[in-house]
Amino acid sequence: MDFRDVLTRRRSVRTYADRPVPREVLERIANGAVVWAPSAGFSQGLRLVVVTEPETRRRIATAAKEDELAELGRPRWKAAAPVHMVVLTREDDYHDRYGKQDKLEITGGREIDWPAPYWYVDAGAAVMALLLAAIDEGLDTAIFGVSDLQGLRETLALPDDVQFVAVVTMGYPADGADEPSSGASVFTRRRKPRADVVRWETWA
Repeated sequence: MDFRDVLTRRRSVRTYADRPVPREVLERIANGAVVWAPSAGFSQGLRLVVVTEPETRRRIATAAKEDELAELGRPRWKAAAPVHMVVLTREDDYHDRYGKQDKLEITGGREIDWPAPYWYVDAGAAVMALLLAAIDEGLDTAIFGVSDLQGLRETLALPDDVQFVAVVTMGYPADGADEPSSGASVFTRRRKPRADVVRWETWA
């Protein structure tokens, strides 16, 4: 698939075939994100937990309030997704890296004033790398967040020094078209004019 084909196929799909994704496919996707996603100063703060076991996926979905949302009429889909790739970041890796002598020589002996939390910037880039790599493997994808962070930590036995970013779901396409959520269709119809979001040379 050409890159443009991969990019234009990216949309949130929440219905998957009841078919496992082979381990070697998931390894290619995960390893690609770890190796090729950007990492500020080569800090390597990205962490991934790849989950395929059904009960663990159910507990992650519970931490994402799937039960409560279902009571409000929202469709269940998170626990049913065959793969959860939990994207995490370790901020301390960035401070450790930028406390090294080669970086301190550039900044006069102290850690840089971070213009943005690059541990999250890099993690966001890794999310996109996971999405595109999965699509290149013939999979559909979506993203969801988790509000019960303590529940997630207990489910995955996460160490205290990593922060949650997102869960990327993956699976083979189901028969029939996946219906976009009502929110997604609204945003598709009301996409902002390019001139409101892309400027050239200056903002003015």
